[in-house]
Amino acid sequence: MATVVRGWNIRKLMARGRPRSGNIESQVLKMNKNGLIEALREAGGISKSEARKTVELFFDSMADALAKGGRVEIRGLCSFFVKEYKGYTGRNPKSGKPVTVKAKRLPFFKSGLDLKTRVDR
Repeated sequence: MATVVRGWNIRKLMARGRPRSGNIESQVLKMNKNGLIEALREAGGISKSEARKTVELFFDSMADALAKGGRVEIRGLCSFFVKEYKGYTGRNPKSGKPVTVKAKRLPFFKSGLDLKTRVDR
């Protein structure tokens, strides 16, 4: 029987060439875009290209909404929003000369209550 750590089949992952040294759970729990595509493919029973299109559509839609100044909220999980900062005159720490810093907009992430609760178990 395969060893399962938080929903991941360790033997399958090890057979794929994952590193065999160190803490297995920490190696398994790293998720990137390709890992998300693979999880969607396995859970949804769809092809890898369909899963890739779905994930890219999701991320592109989020990025487009944020670029327009919108907010993306996934109830219970998280929200993404844009903070706007005014320009200001700063100081170069090396030379001490004044430097003008342009106004900017930066994306921010805020975790939801369900995510906080699951992580803190």
